[in-house]
Amino acid sequence: LQKAAQNLKPVIPIKFHISSRTDAGVHALCNSAHLDIQRATGKPPFHERELICSLNYHLKSEPIRILSAYRVANSFHARFSALSRTYIYRLLMGCTHHSEIPVFERDLCWAPGGGYLNVPAMQDAAWFLLGTHDFSTFRSLNAETPFQSPVRTILQVDIRPSSGFLSHHYEYRGLEFWEMEFRSRSFLYRQVVRRMVGALVAVGQGKLTPRHIKELLEIKDSRAFPPHAMAPPSGLFLKSVEY
Repeated sequence: LQKAAQNLKPVIPIKFHISSRTDAGVHALCNSAHLDIQRATGKPPFHERELICSLNYHLKSEPIRILSAYRVANSFHARFSALSRTYIYRLLMGCTHHSEIPVFERDLCWAPGGGYLNVPAMQDAAWFLLGTHDFSTFRSLNAETPFQSPVRTILQVDIRPSSGFLSHHYEYRGLEFWEMEFRSRSFLYRQVVRRMVGALVAVGQGKLTPRHIKELLEIKDSRAFPPHAMAPPSGLFLKSVEY
């Protein structure tokens, strides 16, 4: 983004401020960023449409596109002005081997082993994640940990059936797509959504009970998180950022 923006010939180098950070391998259906562009004396400000077309022209080799642009107040900040962020995790059930994942869905979903999941048990477990909690058990330890509060408020956790990409081509194979949607004002940096998904899938596989989710929250220790229960990044999408 910053390389593309430098082609706009700003007077001062442009820095993008992104609303949300994600792990490598995670996707974004829609993300937000803000930037300040100072043009040479006598040149008018960019029109929104002109800015979109120019940036996308210089981004054409990258898997990213600018969808819209708005002029905002100087007080606006893409990260700190956000009211909430919504993530979706896509699950594929019915695969007995990873080779059965449709080619158009590879790296865009997770097909947990063990066949179909107990979705009602997962929905019961998801209730324990709602509200304000200390999510220490669901985060990884890093250099930022001592300076970041582990308390977050989860506003929404939904688990619902979904259609796959071009699903009418393989519906006869008995594959089922499900979406897990999480909404919060902010999430802990690094893996908290993937850990929540992994724990809920473990419930669906019968490896954990719904009450185990409550117990994990109460322990408040990342070392207590079940080994190998973290969901891979491929199924996670930043869906939207609300202001």
